Amino acid sequence: MIAYIEGRLLDLTGKGCVVLTSGGVGYEIALPTTALVSLPQKGGEVALFTHMIVREDAQDLYGFTAKDDRDLFRLLIGIDKLGPKKALAILSHFRPDHLRELVLREDADMLATVPGIGPKSAREIMWKLKDKVAGIKSGPLTAGTAPEPPQSEYFDAISGMKALGYTEDEARGMMKDIFDAEPDIDASTALRLALKKIAAART
Repeated sequence: MIAYIEGRLLDLTGKGCVVLTSGGVGYEIALPTTALVSLPQKGGEVALFTHMIVREDAQDLYGFTAKDDRDLFRLLIGIDKLGPKKALAILSHFRPDHLRELVLREDADMLATVPGIGPKSAREIMWKLKDKVAGIKSGPLTAGTAPEPPQSEYFDAISGMKALGYTEDEARGMMKDIFDAEPDIDASTALRLALKKIAAART
């Protein structure tokens, strides 16, 4: 089992990257979007926690920038009928602490916004994750890493925007800017600020 890889970013693929190790071996690794956007320029150094899935016709390697992300991936693929592609899609949308919040809130509707995850599947996944929620966590902040916004307020604000007719992407984009600027803001204040910004942009 290949559990960790360090090397130089050789190339980007449609779903991940190729990492060239010091031994001269290039590994093609599938990545969630959250890991893809954090990659350096080609030639830069890459360090990834990995999980290998061996099938009769293929050996697939999945990479993550944090051990907790890999642990959550392993937790997700342990759920019946939830394969690695859907697990990767979930991790492309939610960090481990975000997903923990969803499970605690039993917010299957938010989980159903992931492509390939319908309302019924979202409810089943949520139910099966309930007894495993203690294993969903996020690692400690590293130097230069901005703290995450209070997730209950963040998700409440997104839900409020969606209730007003905005899409998931629109709501996330607006709330990310607001919570980045004011991490301790509450959901109702964030909603008012978002609506003010929208009104100002239309005038």
